[in-house]
Amino acid sequence: MLNLIGRRRCLSAELNSSNVLLFIDSSAIMQWHRSMTTSKRVQDRSKKKRVHDLEIVTENHKILSKVLLIFEVLKQEPQQIISIRELDDYRRQLNLPKPHKLSNFLRKSPKLFELYKDDRGILWCGLTKEAEDLVQEEEAIIEQHSDKAAELVTRMLMMSVDKCLALDKIVHFRRDLGLPMDFRNHWVRRFPDHFRVVQPFKPYDESEYLELANWKSSWAMTELERKALGVMHAPDDHVPGPLSLSFPMKFPPDYKQVLSRYKGKIEDFQKREYLSPYADASELKAGTLEFNKRAVAVMHELLSFTVGKRLVTDYLTHFRKEFVMPQKLMRLLLKHFGIFYVSERGKRFHVFINSAYEGSELIEKHPLIVWREKVLSFVGYRKKKETMDTLTDLQEYEDDDMFESESEDENVQVENNKLTMESDNFFNALKGHGTLCCLVILPYESHGYGARESIMHVLWETDRWLPNHCVYISDVKADLRVCKDNAEGTVDLQSKAVGAAGGV
Repeated sequence: MLNLIGRRRCLSAELNSSNVLLFIDSSAIMQWHRSMTTSKRVQDRSKKKRVHDLEIVTENHKILSKVLLIFEVLKQEPQQIISIRELDDYRRQLNLPKPHKLSNFLRKSPKLFELYKDDRGILWCGLTKEAEDLVQEEEAIIEQHSDKAAELVTRMLMMSVDKCLALDKIVHFRRDLGLPMDFRNHWVRRFPDHFRVVQPFKPYDESEYLELANWKSSWAMTELERKALGVMHAPDDHVPGPLSLSFPMKFPPDYKQVLSRYKGKIEDFQKREYLSPYADASELKAGTLEFNKRAVAVMHELLSFTVGKRLVTDYLTHFRKEFVMPQKLMRLLLKHFGIFYVSERGKRFHVFINSAYEGSELIEKHPLIVWREKVLSFVGYRKKKETMDTLTDLQEYEDDDMFESESEDENVQVENNKLTMESDNFFNALKGHGTLCCLVILPYESHGYGARESIMHVLWETDRWLPNHCVYISDVKADLRVCKDNAEGTVDLQSKAVGAAGGV
């Protein structure tokens, strides 16, 4: 290590001098090259394993998470209102980078958020009556299922090595487990028979941990075992140990060839015995087949706890040490794509239990999922397309669409029988489908796809400039009838349209 530091300092000094000398250890280069060539990006490894329906679920979650965060911010305010300037402090949590405006995002959901200006011209945001009712409904659902949530938190502690987890880590599961906003301050102290808050490293570390108070043998049974046996809880004398249950798998319909190739390996994996997530795994050696299959069982159990059978992969990686999981957790998830599905859309990856979904719908819906679907129905922004039929369509659909200023109709038509400019026509012309498309270049300005214009400017262009410089659609139709069977005539017609519009 000291030699390495010395070489780095020497290299830095030589690079700063006038005569640059560069000495590089060939063995270090080879080691770096091996690490770079053997590792693959998650997108490269999983791009052939995408499931369209679950990608839709991911997109809906990204939208919903923004709305729910604003709900929580407003709930913390005394009057449940906040200025847009103060709300801007939550831009990073909302994953809403500049130059996107918060006000534009809020205006997309007028049934949920109200915007108004005070006498000083400051813009404020509040909840509508429908949103207030939704917030109260969520609180009632969370309270109704608080005992079940306490059981899930207890089972997480039972799976951990030290039967103790940092509150800073558990809080990441708050929404996914159906925990209330006051989880850290009040809720964790409501169940002293299950767990208690401790500070084991005080005064050196003020961090709070949640410690298991009592081991519940009847809870030390996985969700897979409960479904297989048809029971809600295990017997009071149940002792977790080796399991031989196979994991439910689900593959896309076009995976028949892939399945035939890996059928033997899949069968061997399913037949292999593994240790229960609630059993002591300290004796397992990292990297072994038994270790990896137990890690799959732990991840499956954690995902089964969530209301949506889905988690952000970052949340799982936080618990590698506590739940005895491998360092390269993402590789394990991608390897078992029949059990799990990893969606890499956006900045954060999401992992699903495949068997929990039928298409884009959960088979068993928690009341909170039903509530969130209701909230999503009130979000009024428009997507580029109502449906996404292909993977290409899905890849082109991005979060930015919800922040763009959209008109009431995608098709912009010039009145009084003028040339119609439609986005579909433009698209088909570019794709070579034979649709005529006229290019209009307006004077003294440039137009881009992301440009925003005032309504007065658009009206001026429509009323004053377009009639003088644009082809009438009746003329175009007449020329089309004349040139219907003449391919060269079509080319001349396109040249006429472009020339009349001031094109190049």
